[in-house]
Amino acid sequence: MTDDTILAAGCVLWRRSPVDGELEIAVVHRPKYDDWSHPKGKLKRGEAPLAGALREVEEETGFRCEPGARLPSVLYYAGGRRKTVSYWAAEATEGHFTPNREVDRLRWLSPAAARTRLTQPRDQDLVDELLAVLRHA
Repeated sequence: MTDDTILAAGCVLWRRSPVDGELEIAVVHRPKYDDWSHPKGKLKRGEAPLAGALREVEEETGFRCEPGARLPSVLYYAGGRRKTVSYWAAEATEGHFTPNREVDRLRWLSPAAARTRLTQPRDQDLVDELLAVLRHA
C-alpha cells in the first residue's frame, strides 16, 4: 500500500423488517455524488478501521449497530488516488435517520432491491457477501 492510499471503512447495515421480519439492507444516497451506496467514510488519523466504520454508520444513518463478520475490503481509484475501504456486516440496533449534508436519503430494501439500487457493482457484490455470512451464522 502506498503512502497516499485513502483509507476508509463502512458497513453493510442490515435489520429485520419491523413489518414482516424479512431481511432489509440500508442504502444511502449521497447528493455530492448522486449515488446510492453502503454507509462508509474516510478514517480519521490513527483511527482503527472498525471504529471508523461504526462512526461513519452512525454519522450517515443515525443508527448504532452491532458489528458482525468482516466482509471483503474494496479497492478502487478515486480522484486518481488508490482507496481501500474495509467493510463489516452490521446489524442496526437503534437510531433514527435524519437527512444531513452527506446523506439526504436512506432506504431499507430487500437484498434484491438493494442490489438493484446500489450504483457501483462493488457495492452490489457486498450484498452477496452479507447474505453468505448470514446464511452461515
